[in-house]
Amino acid sequence: MTSRPNILLVVADDHAVNAVGCYPGAHQVTPQIDRVAVEGMRFDACGCTNSLCAPSRATILTGTYNHRNGVTTLSTEFDNRQPTFPELLRDAGYRTALFGKWHLGHGEPHDPRGFDTWEVLPDQGDYVDPEFLLPDGSSHVRPGYATDLITDLSLDWLDSVSGGGDPWCLLVQHKAPHRPWVPAERHRDLFTDGFKPPRTFFDDYEGRATAAREARMRVARDLNLEDLKEEPPTGLDEEQHARWALDRYLADYLRCVVAVDESVGRLLAHLDASGQADDTVVVYTSDQGFFLGEHGWYDKRFMYRESLESPLLVRYPRLVPPGSTTDALVLNVDFAQTFLELAGVDPLPRMQGRSMVPLLAGEDPVEVGWRTESYYRYWEHLDGSHHVAAHRGIRTHDRKLVHYYGSGCGQPGASEQTTEVEWELFDLVADPEEMRSVYDDPAYADDVRTLTAALDRLATELGDDIPEPTHPPTTKAGRP
Repeated sequence: MTSRPNILLVVADDHAVNAVGCYPGAHQVTPQIDRVAVEGMRFDACGCTNSLCAPSRATILTGTYNHRNGVTTLSTEFDNRQPTFPELLRDAGYRTALFGKWHLGHGEPHDPRGFDTWEVLPDQGDYVDPEFLLPDGSSHVRPGYATDLITDLSLDWLDSVSGGGDPWCLLVQHKAPHRPWVPAERHRDLFTDGFKPPRTFFDDYEGRATAAREARMRVARDLNLEDLKEEPPTGLDEEQHARWALDRYLADYLRCVVAVDESVGRLLAHLDASGQADDTVVVYTSDQGFFLGEHGWYDKRFMYRESLESPLLVRYPRLVPPGSTTDALVLNVDFAQTFLELAGVDPLPRMQGRSMVPLLAGEDPVEVGWRTESYYRYWEHLDGSHHVAAHRGIRTHDRKLVHYYGSGCGQPGASEQTTEVEWELFDLVADPEEMRSVYDDPAYADDVRTLTAALDRLATELGDDIPEPTHPPTTKAGRP
């Protein structure tokens, strides 16, 4: 690297690994996004530290876990007085901009800071004719489809800074493919042939903690008319209804993904046409993973693989070998320090991630001493919509230990004074789909002891504790 690169970070919302074509077994709907992997690196074990939109975005910006940045749930807002990587880049001479979803609160001290300009959706925003908030406190409605508009704003800004000599950092943060999955009009006729259900679609939730059985995010039961866009046909039996709902859900979800893929193609074409491709770090990711019918679910929140893991693709021709992959356990808390190192800017002591630059350069994770265990915590206990129990856990390459520590776990209607602590342990080699907990299996007793101690050690090292879980208010601000 002979000069400071530009940085283009594209963050989708709820884009599952299984809907990014370059990943094994995924739906093949993202040729432009896949191009980033073909010309760069695909990360096969990128996790989030808390599988919720707002907490994940706060972690990406600050390089800190949620107990440090303060955004633990959907209803806790971001204090913009804490430092972020875009602010540090701007102080170092970068031009910076943000367009799209923010979802970290509005007004002071919650608006985006550290950007030369920004234009963001209020809260979740709308897919069609969305309102955008502006730095001067005003807002306006832009006619069109949100994914296209966010891309238009991004390209216009890139045109405005081209030829200026200073490096730039642009955050393109899409609403799509977030619920309620409203596709662009041009994509409404895609994917009408139906889908093969995932192997775990008809999961009975036996062999795991009661949290799995009691979550309210089943495709066959919990999607509403706004999600499905039409009433189900009459005369369907239970299995037929489940398959019909899955087809409706996946069709609209993937239609929204196609628009995001087109957006990435437009951005890549601009870099090519402007001669900036070799000097730009292109990163494609999502704020967390998402269930596409696995275990019968939509949404995220759990520490199960489909929710925990996010796509992460990085292209930078001056550093990253094309077509490379890594199974290193990286996290979204690592992004900030990675961007700062690429830009030659020192990270802050409060940051808790680690720069992925050695991995991007093709170095062996073992030789660079990369982490072999990662820490997760979901704080929003038994929220009114999805009813997922608060939990924390530790993941290694071959094991996952999950601790459901919240009051009332497994107790429908229980008082908050009732506590049922539950644990799960998964052998990720023998059971990669996480269908059976082996926590009580005597053959895994040593794993339980080792990982329980490691979980407590990680929490101590990171400065986290285990308070009572947060019960968020069921208000619009806290709506998923």
